[in-house]
Amino acid sequence: MKEPPTPLYVRLAAEQARRLEEAVSVSGKSKRQIIEDAVREHLTDKGLTVGRIALSEEAPEILTGPEAAALLRVEEKDFLAAAKRGELPGRTIGEEWRFSRAALLAWMRGGREGEPGTAT
Repeated sequence: MKEPPTPLYVRLAAEQARRLEEAVSVSGKSKRQIIEDAVREHLTDKGLTVGRIALSEEAPEILTGPEAAALLRVEEKDFLAAAKRGELPGRTIGEEWRFSRAALLAWMRGGREGEPGTAT
């Protein structure tokens, strides 16, 4: 049997009240549903839960041009131009460039000639 609801009256600062109203508008949920969800997610029998674990996919070892440019946080056109000039460690397969993540990171660390990550 479901428990009857218990009245809860709170005063919020204007900014938090505005954010709650915005959440209601955007989500289509009632204030009650939003508060219940927040309590369920953050308050447990063990106390307040703060933070979350972010799960992510393991990064691929072999990168395309756009992925490699994003790794080094540079414009793709500049990255590929440097690769074509032999300034970056990479290989072409047909018309497509491929880059080793480990080689690019070693190159960024300033690997010496003959070490992985140096352009040849």
